[in-house]
Amino acid sequence: MLVKTFGSAVHGVDAITITVEVNIGQGVNFLLVGLPDSAVKESQQRIDAALKNNGYKIPGKKVVINMAPADIRKEGSAYDLTLAVGILAASEQIKGEKVGEFVIMGELSLDGGLQPMKGALPIAIQAKKEGFRGLILPKQNAREAAIVSDLEVYGIENIKEVIDFFNEDVTLERTELNTREEFYKSLNVADFDFEDVKGQENIKRALEIAAAGGHNVILIGPPGAGKTMLAKRLPTILPPLSLHEALETTKIHSVAGKMNSDDALITLRPFRSPHHTISDVALVGGGGFPQPGEISLAHNGVLFLDELPEFKRTVLEVMRQPIEERRVTISRARFTVDYPASFMLIASMNPCPCGYYNHPDKECMCAPGMVHKYLNKISGPLLDRIDLHVEVTPVDFEKLSEARLSEKSEKIRERVVAAREIQTKRYENQKGMHSNAMMGSKQLREICRIGEDGQALLKQAMEKLGLSARAYDRILKVSRTIADLDGSEHIKTEHLAEAIQYRSLDREGWAG
Repeated sequence: MLVKTFGSAVHGVDAITITVEVNIGQGVNFLLVGLPDSAVKESQQRIDAALKNNGYKIPGKKVVINMAPADIRKEGSAYDLTLAVGILAASEQIKGEKVGEFVIMGELSLDGGLQPMKGALPIAIQAKKEGFRGLILPKQNAREAAIVSDLEVYGIENIKEVIDFFNEDVTLERTELNTREEFYKSLNVADFDFEDVKGQENIKRALEIAAAGGHNVILIGPPGAGKTMLAKRLPTILPPLSLHEALETTKIHSVAGKMNSDDALITLRPFRSPHHTISDVALVGGGGFPQPGEISLAHNGVLFLDELPEFKRTVLEVMRQPIEERRVTISRARFTVDYPASFMLIASMNPCPCGYYNHPDKECMCAPGMVHKYLNKISGPLLDRIDLHVEVTPVDFEKLSEARLSEKSEKIRERVVAAREIQTKRYENQKGMHSNAMMGSKQLREICRIGEDGQALLKQAMEKLGLSARAYDRILKVSRTIADLDGSEHIKTEHLAEAIQYRSLDREGWAG
């Protein structure tokens, strides 16, 4: 007897429906075809033990299973349940009438229990798109899949529940969620706040500008000056995620297997802080079976690289293209995968190996030329792509001992949101563009027009600092953001002057 069940394969951040055809005929054999990897081939032993421990068995006949389309590689152990249900239906151990109405996924334990899987959200989205009645998957992933409305999602703990469900002996409890309620429940919950930061008003201003325009920032200062503390608080002043952004971010984390069983939707902007020993593949994504890297996990959020010069040069250089294009393409001989990577880059570094170059009180102990050598670990093209270079100085005792709290993140966020609303309206006809940092050269010419005084100031800065054409563009983008925060329709000279001062590392003589 021939029976078809349906599973799903995750490709990039999307899913492809897999048809599992099970045919049982005369003979004694078990054949699994359709380009399965080792984990899928090993499913026979898991299925055999799981069925026996629940009072069922793989029939002692010729079992041929085809996983179509046969030219797509099937990876992982989440097809166990799909195959097991197909075998049971084809051998008439369960009723097969409703089997084709559901996408069925899950890894089996030897006792028939189910293990959590990756990619539940994109699988649910694809199941709804293709008109399936529902999705049967491990209980740990049910809340995540239930975000998709108008799809029956059943979270199960043991294969016996699925068998009884198809035999109509029990009714499974459907997992239901109110997506909007889930979205707004923890939208503004944050562990950090800018009111905890004493002093550093100029740094807070720079981070406010960065948040308002989606600009990249590098913080340069001695140890203990507060670089990491300030960076961790940046997500608290970014605009809240929209529902579309939350779904997009959740899909990536779902594919990477980073979702907890209690999570249904990511409602806070991601903050990723990889260690400097990270490999280039771990940062941008890839591998034998491509997975999203840290830059994709930071999509719609912040990627924080602490102690930037300590990262391997190859790791930093692979970021150059994704920073510009806001996506990363992983190419292999047989296929190509795209992962979104629209993130804000926040980097921090000491000014020299000892950390005290330009310190107001402590003397730098580095040998001559060491400051320059240390800074040269970061390439010019990468620094060019960072819009704001901000020097962080230590906070004096008077500021640290002040009882008065600083301005709350909530207040700063209000100004940031107001500036972003101006930009949203400005770019409403530009697909995929919603902040000043995303402007291309064409938009730059139209939107960032400056007067004669501004031209003269910019010319002087270009000649004195030896800025590149890309740095020129960055100054214009930042000045446009400062004007938006100011509520000004035009870029004024003072807006340009403030933007120019955020090019510290371009300044002649900065590194000795």
